[in-house]
Amino acid sequence: MYVLAFAITYCLVLWQTSHEEAGWSRDEVDDLFFRCILLLLIGARLVSQLVYDGTWNNWIHPWKMFWPFEDGRFVGLAGMSYHGGLLGCLLGGVWFSRKHHKDFLTCCDLACAGIPLGYTFGRLGNFINGELWGRVSTAPWAMVFPDAPRLSTNYAWVRDVCDKVGIVYQKGMMVNLPRHPSQLYEALFEGVVLFLFLWCLVRPRRKRHQSGFVLAWYLIGYGVARFFIEYFRTPDENLGFIISLGPGADAISLFTSLLNISLGQIFCLGMILAGIVVLWIRKGVRKQTP
Repeated sequence: MYVLAFAITYCLVLWQTSHEEAGWSRDEVDDLFFRCILLLLIGARLVSQLVYDGTWNNWIHPWKMFWPFEDGRFVGLAGMSYHGGLLGCLLGGVWFSRKHHKDFLTCCDLACAGIPLGYTFGRLGNFINGELWGRVSTAPWAMVFPDAPRLSTNYAWVRDVCDKVGIVYQKGMMVNLPRHPSQLYEALFEGVVLFLFLWCLVRPRRKRHQSGFVLAWYLIGYGVARFFIEYFRTPDENLGFIISLGPGADAISLFTSLLNISLGQIFCLGMILAGIVVLWIRKGVRKQTP
């Protein structure tokens, strides 16, 4: 899915440099992607292990973050952070633009117009792997994810969900309840819908604005979509809610309040703010341009 995501985004950037953005060679597009993908993977892994892990283990043993073996078995590198990948990708763009003397914000615009469609396949990969599951739900489309944590029927709300969906239980049992397929929500709204918005509405207006226009709307659009979808997605168990001002903050598997905020939502608010700042700054530059 990573390969599909990168390939689709690459083709969309290549199409733009062939039809809309003059002065780019195929080699330059290749070099841009090499640098961005390299730092994307590093950034995604580092933030996942250093921030979302919730322990000091990786800070004390940093080499373990990129060691794909455990107890003599090959286990791969499970755990990648979107926000860490975004930061790495931006650094890759800075690296490329300094070497090739390209406008950094133009590089961002070209990539951001196609990233959401590629990102769709990343979330489909999460769904196929049965990871990053959503919160408990009784909706008709809710699904049971085999690796999701079992919940004790000693809790009244767990028994209520069991009764509503027809799960037979005895008090004290650990049961696996149906959950929102939040990966599919993200694939749809952060992927397909955001792509159509950027590609069909924002990108055609890019030439009328200063560079950074697509980047700004990408940051805002993704931040808004992800912020609200996080209410359907289970926060990392080792972190829980970063801000817990509403009831039920101890039951992270169940939505109880809009005031319980996860770390991902805080990062999304930062993205929205950054997008607004880019729009504001570039608007000021455009007004000063004779």
